[in-house]
Amino acid sequence: MKIKADYVNTPQWKELTVKSRLPEQLKCLDELAHNLWWAWTYEARDLFKSLDESLYEEVGHNPVVLLERLSYERKEAIVKDKTIMKNVKDVYAKFRAYMDVKPDSSRPSVAYFCMEFGLSQVLKIYSGGLGMLAGDYLKEASDSNVNMCAVGFLYRYGYFTQSLSIDGQQIAKYDAQNFNSLPIEHVLDENGNPVVVDVPYMNYQVHAYVWRANVGRISLYLLDTDNDLNSEFDRPITHSLYGGDWENRLKQEILLGIGGILALKKLGIQKDIYHCNEGHAALCNLQRLCDYVESGLTFNQAMELVRASSLYTVHTPVPAGHDYFDEALFGKYMGGYPAKLGISWEEFIGMGRENPDDHSERFCMSTFACNTCQEVNGVSKLHGWVSQKMFAPLWNGYFPEENHVGYVTNGVHFPTWAASEWRHIYDKYFDKNFMNDQSNEEIWHAINTVSDEEIWKTRMTLKQKLVDYIREKFTESWLRNQGDPARVVSLLQRINPNALMIGFCRRFATYKRAHLLFTDIERLAKIVNDPEHPVLFFFSGKAHPADGAGQGLIKKIYEISQRPEFLGKIIFLEDYDMQLARRLVSGVDIWMNTPTRPLEASGTSGEKAEMNGVVNLSVLDGWWVEGYREGAGWALPEKRTYENQSYQDQLDAATIYGLLENDIIPLYYNHNKKGYSEDWIRVVKNSISTIAPHYTMKRQLDDYYDKFYNRQALRFKKLAENDSRLAKEIAQWKEAVAERWDAIHVVSKDTSFIDNGGETGMKYTMTYVIDEQGLKDAVGLELVTLKNNLGGDDREVYRIHPFKIKAHEGNLYTFEAIIEPDEAGAFRSCVRMYPKNANLPHRQDFCYVKWLD
Repeated sequence: MKIKADYVNTPQWKELTVKSRLPEQLKCLDELAHNLWWAWTYEARDLFKSLDESLYEEVGHNPVVLLERLSYERKEAIVKDKTIMKNVKDVYAKFRAYMDVKPDSSRPSVAYFCMEFGLSQVLKIYSGGLGMLAGDYLKEASDSNVNMCAVGFLYRYGYFTQSLSIDGQQIAKYDAQNFNSLPIEHVLDENGNPVVVDVPYMNYQVHAYVWRANVGRISLYLLDTDNDLNSEFDRPITHSLYGGDWENRLKQEILLGIGGILALKKLGIQKDIYHCNEGHAALCNLQRLCDYVESGLTFNQAMELVRASSLYTVHTPVPAGHDYFDEALFGKYMGGYPAKLGISWEEFIGMGRENPDDHSERFCMSTFACNTCQEVNGVSKLHGWVSQKMFAPLWNGYFPEENHVGYVTNGVHFPTWAASEWRHIYDKYFDKNFMNDQSNEEIWHAINTVSDEEIWKTRMTLKQKLVDYIREKFTESWLRNQGDPARVVSLLQRINPNALMIGFCRRFATYKRAHLLFTDIERLAKIVNDPEHPVLFFFSGKAHPADGAGQGLIKKIYEISQRPEFLGKIIFLEDYDMQLARRLVSGVDIWMNTPTRPLEASGTSGEKAEMNGVVNLSVLDGWWVEGYREGAGWALPEKRTYENQSYQDQLDAATIYGLLENDIIPLYYNHNKKGYSEDWIRVVKNSISTIAPHYTMKRQLDDYYDKFYNRQALRFKKLAENDSRLAKEIAQWKEAVAERWDAIHVVSKDTSFIDNGGETGMKYTMTYVIDEQGLKDAVGLELVTLKNNLGGDDREVYRIHPFKIKAHEGNLYTFEAIIEPDEAGAFRSCVRMYPKNANLPHRQDFCYVKWLD
């Protein structure tokens, strides 16, 4: 027998976690590390940093890993250090006092669904603005002590890490997260086993673990399919954010919506309001419909309850931001749901189409959200109007300005984004009740009592911190990726902390117009190379790996930044994340934003800058339309001058150059004998005192309660009480109206006013006799008048005159309207008939309209 030279079987590796034991006196730190309260509490961050500053930097400010990697000797030394131990005691006492407050039961409870949450750079489950907004929302919900939970994904790879090649090409790298090293914990059942949610997909189930991120007082439940219970085809569902093909995207949205509701059910959690933050989460309403139908309600009855308790927030007017699925793909996974609901496939898929009977139209999650949520809102006043127009085809009987789409302008979580240097100033000079009354502009006016010297010193400190951060973080990667060491050293040396610093940092989509500054290279070179008035531009941001145009913009900016005249004057900082964002929004002097009007739904980075004495230079779009105050920043006009986008870009670029040359740079460098610009500080103070108070997340959260949550919860309670009696009545009434709608007709009328016209100063009477087909006062009439002097397809509702019921005999109802024209001109008028019921929240809830001759 020949003896083999080697004979080895394949090892079956098992994941093994060995935890570092903490001394009894430090065990409270583990509790602190596993609650993201530290992410917005600088005292807690400073405490972790003091345990081992170099290790804290090495582990990327992750307190969980920090505690795991502290040496035994260091732990013993900490216990013996009276100063650190007093700090441990004080911070933990503050944490416990915060956590032990019971939720405010006077406000409705909320379940908040979102595809991403930006809570800390440590937990990579976010990509950009949507995630930042959602993360800030949970933090403020915690601070405001509301009864809220949230549902999202625990991504194995998250969003990509960005680096640039030597020629400026974006390189996307997906790094796996070690879940045991994150500030999260497995949700366990009563037997101590991980909770598993079984989510139906076609004829099989996907099994998701449930993790919990403790966001102060708020629980964020994160679903995870990357486990041995699933096949190789389903484990990747939660691998990466916005990754994979359309089939994987659909699988993700099934998991978020349907799986999210199933997870809450399994945990015994039921809330008053279900908030879909973007259309990705819309299928949570589908599962809720199924649950109500399974309990014995009809589909129409279930819809009343689901709609009443659901809110959909749309974040973008850009078509790429709305998910559409081909019928074949959608049917592959969703084909079994019509039977569960008791409706046909055509009725079901029609809920996701603008035109339900158009078989060529794809299923749109945003449309489905509009059809299953009582309320819909945009994220700024202008975006609310844009959304009214965008969704207008869903409610054809009404003009955009009439539909129910509202808005809540985005805000930012003040404790997260205000640098600690500014927090100290605010704590020192502002009213002691400031944190509970952040939207009170009177309190913010106290910034005017702070000396100019202190403001300037704070700004210079933060500028130097930004420069130090760049030199520390980017030196190694630049030396590795940019070739010539001498060039990198020269670049680092040229970063001047005393220069006027301007930041342009955001997602690199083409409509953000990052290229605008480079329209006139020669003029830009003169601006940045003035030896007495230096200007420095920072660019940062990621382009989606599938967005070639966005990546092309990054490459172009990088190439320009490497030219001799721009080296050290225009700098691209790769891998834009929360940590870099915090340094930039507090370290630069100007925050610049140049979107194509009106495609910036809101934007929040400029609001973060406001909290730090950074002044905005932006197109009047998104939040800046509302936020801009003269003398507190600079604005490009809201109205377009040219339809041709290229011409508009050139005009906007020239406007920016002019503002920089004639206003901004001279103002910044108008230094007094003490070395600072009093005029610049005046702009900073105006910006902080008049703009910042209106863009806090506390104001945003309060707006959601005042505009939507409170009203919806009250209505839902009425619909659901007494075995859903009112919901059943409304459903029955709608069914009766729908059945007889086409039979309702005009018996007689007097419409001489709209037939023949009239004169101002006169009264005219219009009457209609309507046969309501036994529905008993179920319809209303109104005269809708449009202005007739607008070009093209533009139209504007001029006035609506309601009719009153003057008589009623049997099925015949006589309607009358008194018209008194007060303006001469050309108009278009028509009478609109609609169903009326005092129990409806708004007209679009039952959008039946008949235009009468």
